[in-house]
Amino acid sequence: MGGHEAIDELLAEAGVDGLRLRGALALLSDGRWWTLPDLVRETATSRRTIESLLRVLPLEHRGDHMRIPPDQTNRYNVGIDADISELGNPVAGMVAAHAETLARLETLIAEAPLGRHALDHVSATAETVLRRALLLGRRFWLPGARLLCVGDHDLTSLAVRMVHPEVEVAVADIDDRILEYIDAQDLGVRTRWADLRLGLPPSLRGWADLAITDPPYTPEGIGLFAARAAEGLRDRNQGRILVAYGASERTPMLALKVQKALLALNLLHEAIFPHFNRYHGAEAIGSAADLYVLRPTTKTWPAIAARLDRLATAIYTQGPQAVESAPAAPPDEAAVAEFGPDLLAGDWPRALLPQVPRTRLATLLAKPYAADPERVAIAVPAGLEAALPRLLLATRARHVRVLTAGPLKDLPALAALLAPVYRLAAEGCVLDAVRLPQPGGGPGRVVRRILDSAHGKVANTWREALTETAGLTKRQARAVVEEAAPWALDATPLELPLHRLARMTAGDLVAV
Repeated sequence: MGGHEAIDELLAEAGVDGLRLRGALALLSDGRWWTLPDLVRETATSRRTIESLLRVLPLEHRGDHMRIPPDQTNRYNVGIDADISELGNPVAGMVAAHAETLARLETLIAEAPLGRHALDHVSATAETVLRRALLLGRRFWLPGARLLCVGDHDLTSLAVRMVHPEVEVAVADIDDRILEYIDAQDLGVRTRWADLRLGLPPSLRGWADLAITDPPYTPEGIGLFAARAAEGLRDRNQGRILVAYGASERTPMLALKVQKALLALNLLHEAIFPHFNRYHGAEAIGSAADLYVLRPTTKTWPAIAARLDRLATAIYTQGPQAVESAPAAPPDEAAVAEFGPDLLAGDWPRALLPQVPRTRLATLLAKPYAADPERVAIAVPAGLEAALPRLLLATRARHVRVLTAGPLKDLPALAALLAPVYRLAAEGCVLDAVRLPQPGGGPGRVVRRILDSAHGKVANTWREALTETAGLTKRQARAVVEEAAPWALDATPLELPLHRLARMTAGDLVAV
């Protein structure tokens, strides 16, 4: 069966959802040449569905582009508006007035660090992030407002600052490359490092009026990112959370699981804008995602506490921390037993040293351990390596042994970063960090004071160290800190991006 009969059958099977296929037919019949990815993105339809249509159409090709031959378009032009996306795009008419901003965003996205598959990175289009910024201004009163971007590989933070410079914007992200790139644009975005599986940065808890996130598209990922976004709200009554999520039209049960994860947090669905977000890639879901506008309720906060209490680190669709990945190999128990730790941090076998106290990695980062252990052993599973320098700074032990899933890829860079505090040595998957003696004075002493107080605010520790080592008054010390590092005033060392932390540990910032 082929030709019109096959096409008619395909459209009949699609039923009321057949507008997608008819939209693709209209595009292929308009005389232009189309690539498969462009058809997927324009119609917000999965690659598999578009491919099923292309198999039954008479097409002519030019490289990877295709169209219905002009002499046959009358047979297939169904006379509909091919672009149905405006049904979920209330700001479509506003984009043209921001052509300069759109062009700048296209350049910024093109030059941004490449996405990491293990973090489920897929870049949103420049028009998408611009529309997000426009929608915020259309829906909410923004003067004096604060926006938290929970993860921002899409660079939504930059779009918002360009369109609404009156809004304070902060980003919490696990990817230090993205944080450095955002800082380099000098648009006044506050950047903080965070592995959301281990917690939201202290300086961003209860900070924002609005939060936006484009999380991993698993129920686990959506639930975690939405919970962290809610933790970031200071206005629990009027605050809102915007979540991007997309699924193939072929997998409604998967979308249902994600929506149940949001409902489990007792978040009210105020609006869902279908296909609002478009992407370079993600063709399995039509290179598109809906935009949810969620409002917390009084029952959200206990639900979040319960959700985070049973936190799992596997939240992605691919990589070592994928939901369906194989269980991680147990750490080298012999290397830990002979080390003789006073504290075990991370996920260790229950039978290993049962008499030794244990703590979670998240707890280690959240607050100083109550005791003062001499030796600490830390298990860092695959996919959590970005937390390693922060975990080493978080413990006050004289000797730390870290067991990783694989050999460290860049030990010299880590050693240079932590040189004021530790002497590092690694063999295979075992890293030993031995704490160095306190410097006698000067900038090295100040840096060490800051890093030894890793859970405290950088500015506070810095000022105190300057008054003691440099003989400055409190006012003078405060002025020095505000001039040297305004980005660190309310942050702890543990939440600073690596490029900021590196400047701190190099000592050039604290010289007086």
